[in-house]
Amino acid sequence: MNGSQLTELPDDSEQLRPHVVSLRRAALQADDLSSVRTFSDSFLIRFLRARDFDQTLSLKLLLNYLHWRRESPEISTCLSPLSVFGLLKTSYHAVLPQRDQAGSRVLIYRIGQWNPKDWSAFQVFRVSLMTSEIISRETETQRRGLKAIFDLKGWSLGHALQINPSLARKISSVLSDSFPLKVRGIHLVNEPIFFRPVFTMIRPFLPDKIKQRVHMHGTDFHRTLSDFFSPDVLPPEYGGEDLGIEEVCQAWTQELFQSENLLKQIASHPTGDISTKTGDALISEENETMTLTDG
Repeated sequence: MNGSQLTELPDDSEQLRPHVVSLRRAALQADDLSSVRTFSDSFLIRFLRARDFDQTLSLKLLLNYLHWRRESPEISTCLSPLSVFGLLKTSYHAVLPQRDQAGSRVLIYRIGQWNPKDWSAFQVFRVSLMTSEIISRETETQRRGLKAIFDLKGWSLGHALQINPSLARKISSVLSDSFPLKVRGIHLVNEPIFFRPVFTMIRPFLPDKIKQRVHMHGTDFHRTLSDFFSPDVLPPEYGGEDLGIEEVCQAWTQELFQSENLLKQIASHPTGDISTKTGDALISEENETMTLTDG
């Protein structure tokens, strides 16, 4: 079976088992994971699906994910919605209730709702990571990926000054090759001319595949977004016919708070794989081989 076919199989399919075993073995043999004892099947399957079961790319993605968690504790160790409640209640962010026609999750970020005097870029980025951790656990999202709409109405010099090259590199890395999610499209609307220098800073860090999926719609986005999203998916503010943006933002904020305990567990876990405990024993290669033989 090819990667696309494997992606469609349920987590408990015996046909996935050899791929999971192989990725676990490769990960545990990595030099910088010597302290890690094991990974759960469900955790590894996220990375396999994100790279269509390509072992090399899945391993790279897993190692990148663990690397940014270690290197960015200012973000990864604090995933509490309460810490950014003031930002969330401005209706800054939503995950739309309807998936698009391809089955992708659709995310909206309203940059103008972010006051850079009150919230740092790291705090704002934390919102994206909380959402990513939640939706990456959804089987359908693992298969179909996500599309993001960034509404840049209200973008100002204050926003631009928050984005330095180091942060731009970190954001680009996590979005493109350090998180087990397929980014199917990035749509910019209401982007002002003076946003371009910031995008120019971010663009070199994006893989070519992601660069090709960035679409700039300008202020005429009501017409052009319809080329990518059906009206029943989008809020009326974006040319759609579904619930209004304020309502969907409030609904997703509630979802984040309902997931607060889950997010705290992820943030405090050394690998983010909360299906395993820190003291779990390492599965030996002999046991892995026996499992394969028995299957």
